[in-house]
Amino acid sequence: MNITNEISKLIEHKSNKYKQLSDQIWEFAETRFEEFRSADVLCEALEKEGFEVERGIIGLETGFIGSYGNGGPVIALLGEYDALAGLSQRSGSKVYDPIVQNGNGHGCGHHLLGVGSLAAAVAIKDYLQEHQLQGTVKYFGCPAEESGYGKSFMARDGLFNEIDLALSWHPYTLNTIFKWALNAVIHATFKFKGRSAHAGAAPHLGRSALDAVELMNVGVNYMREHMIDDARIHYAVTNTGGVAPNVVQAEAEVTYLIRAPKPHQVKSLYERVVDCATGASLMTQTKVDVKIEGSCHNLIPNMTLEKIMHQHMQDLGFPEITFEEVEFAKAMYDSITAEEKQGAELSVGKDMAKRLAEKPIADFVLPYSEKTTFVGGSTDVADVSWNVPTAQCMTATFAFGTPFHTWQVVAQGKQSYAHNAMLLAGKTMACTAISALQNEEIIEKAKAELKDRLNGEEYEALIPKELKPPVMPNEFGLVKN
Repeated sequence: MNITNEISKLIEHKSNKYKQLSDQIWEFAETRFEEFRSADVLCEALEKEGFEVERGIIGLETGFIGSYGNGGPVIALLGEYDALAGLSQRSGSKVYDPIVQNGNGHGCGHHLLGVGSLAAAVAIKDYLQEHQLQGTVKYFGCPAEESGYGKSFMARDGLFNEIDLALSWHPYTLNTIFKWALNAVIHATFKFKGRSAHAGAAPHLGRSALDAVELMNVGVNYMREHMIDDARIHYAVTNTGGVAPNVVQAEAEVTYLIRAPKPHQVKSLYERVVDCATGASLMTQTKVDVKIEGSCHNLIPNMTLEKIMHQHMQDLGFPEITFEEVEFAKAMYDSITAEEKQGAELSVGKDMAKRLAEKPIADFVLPYSEKTTFVGGSTDVADVSWNVPTAQCMTATFAFGTPFHTWQVVAQGKQSYAHNAMLLAGKTMACTAISALQNEEIIEKAKAELKDRLNGEEYEALIPKELKPPVMPNEFGLVKN
């Protein structure tokens, strides 16, 4: 029996457990660094499969590593399980219908991501047992991908130093290899402190922190003309200092995401943003406190692993879809805007977009392309990719055109086609790992490619050494040792 068939059977044998587990995490919908129940059920699933689990690693209360095997090669599977705020939505609803107004929801499919990677890790373990092979598989439970950067903390603290290759995936609307060029990012918060006063009777005694925030934002906005085209800067005012207009605001806060294609570029932009904050504090005679919340690098691709991963995905193929699945996917496609449909068409071409509009579940695998497409977003998988050869696939968990971080993603998160696409990702990663375990030349070639792409650059975390992951309240008493 070949690898593809054997791995497929191993995962299908336990598929109901994986579907139930992903649905359970969908229900929890826990946001960054608060994924206590989600992490706990994933840890329990690994322990039941014979993995040795280390919980609460490097100060990440909802981070963990599950390990099985001995010796090398060492393969890492990356799992995420954080949700997003404000995206509560009923499963299977064809219209916007929040369960809890402003509640959380899995608007990026990480409930599927974490379990798909777990399915791969377990299948690799089963294969190693069955064939009595040497090697180690490690499942990295990675919290807070959505602006928390759990993997960046892990990479900074050296957790990937002994790994030979890393594999991951992401829910998507097509079946393909992850070929996006992503930005490096620094997330920073700026807290201004001034002096309150009666805005009518004694405004001259006040020093407005809110004025400082506004002046800083104006200064940063003027920067936009004078930075590279691919850079991105976005902000949110997180504290306006109160709601009384007749009181000079003594404190105010703004948080920024600063993005650029290379780490040195994002560091340079960050320093300029800090200068804007300093200037605003001088103009308003306030004080400013600057804190980096997190960061990640740009993603380093690895074609050596990607080509093997793509071949396995092609051999596996997408599961057969039903009439009911297609009808629901059509409803999801019809719910997105004309502009969103146009954007989806640009990503695949007019002919394929027409085909997918009629049958919005992509039941085919796109051809492999060596070309990367620039996307302005970021991922902390990038920090892993600077340290170890890394490859990712994407599978069609959602209807064609579905935008990330929307209620439509949440509504589709428990659909049967989402489950099947999750399992396809797990099978693809497991097959890729087994191919590498049985042919160490693949690993050596992948490492050589990574070295060549870095071209002498070395990984230096953008997160300060003294920065610790946030400690969140844990009402469930879970995860900690």
